[in-house]
Amino acid sequence: MKVSIGTNIKEGPWGGGNLFAKNLSEFLASNGHEVRTDLKDDDIDLILLTEPRRTSESSAFTHIDVQNYIKYVKDDSLVVHRVNECDERKNTNYVNKYLIQANKTADYTVFVSKWLRDLYVSQGIGTKEKHVIYAGASEKIFNDSGFIPWNKKSKLKIVTHHWGANWNKGFAIYSKLDELLYDTDWESKIDFTYIGNLPKGFKFKNVKVVKPLSGSSLSAKIKENHLYVTGSLFEPSGNHHIEASQCGLPIMFVNSGGTPEYCRDFGIEIDETNLESKLSEIMLNYDSYISKVKNYPFNSNKMCFEYESLFLEMFSKKNQILSDRILKLKRNLFERYLFSYKRNKK
Repeated sequence: MKVSIGTNIKEGPWGGGNLFAKNLSEFLASNGHEVRTDLKDDDIDLILLTEPRRTSESSAFTHIDVQNYIKYVKDDSLVVHRVNECDERKNTNYVNKYLIQANKTADYTVFVSKWLRDLYVSQGIGTKEKHVIYAGASEKIFNDSGFIPWNKKSKLKIVTHHWGANWNKGFAIYSKLDELLYDTDWESKIDFTYIGNLPKGFKFKNVKVVKPLSGSSLSAKIKENHLYVTGSLFEPSGNHHIEASQCGLPIMFVNSGGTPEYCRDFGIEIDETNLESKLSEIMLNYDSYISKVKNYPFNSNKMCFEYESLFLEMFSKKNQILSDRILKLKRNLFERYLFSYKRNKK
């Protein structure tokens, strides 16, 4: 099967969407599938739309490009739309409507959490097949090899990491931790390290800040710590807490977005009002949380297997899927010429 993934895959520190595309691309290729990240070939069997916004640096092609490909190149290519974004995450007001419109191009839709699926259903996304496939990080990189749990004698080392620098990434909680370190009692008990980018003009007072890391360097740095915290709001899924859990760290998390679906059984829920009491609770019962996180179920291999299984299932039902397509595309001679010109120029 020839699959095209709509992401400009980049090396080094980048967002979760980039890591998803990289992991899936490697998995599919290792299983004998051909993988592309463009629409240049004439024989693509399945197109995975990941970022239809042309203004996004990660977008390899948009839903309009996919429509034109189906109209003028191969009309039986199947289309899956992976939805991993929403207005709520960054306080915008156009993303959801745009993705709902783009989704009309897809035969199947995949969401990264039930919370995100329900959000879009409530806002009118179409009635097509909807799947939830949970995200995961590479087990080759993010695993508990070399991780040493807290011994209850030294300071409890807390860590978080983010590529994005939006305030909703959790800086209300991280600022509370920063303030807590002014307290001499807490300062003698905990350390807090932040890995990644910070909001413009924002500075911590008592927190160690490390530049953005990726891959093995990030995994090693996470495993220097004992406890992970995420205060991120309205995350569709989030990769950061997944990577930490796979490294063996219990999680402190907020009840927001899709995060609880990934963290609920492997840590403790917090908010801005109960941070001290929840810290005390997890320190008291640390060994219990360590035992729980050993059974963390999410990883990229499981995620990629579910995507491949979906693609193969769709392929087996191809004729039915094509006959059920909602979007009927009309051909236009000038549009065809323009699309061919742009496609050959790339």
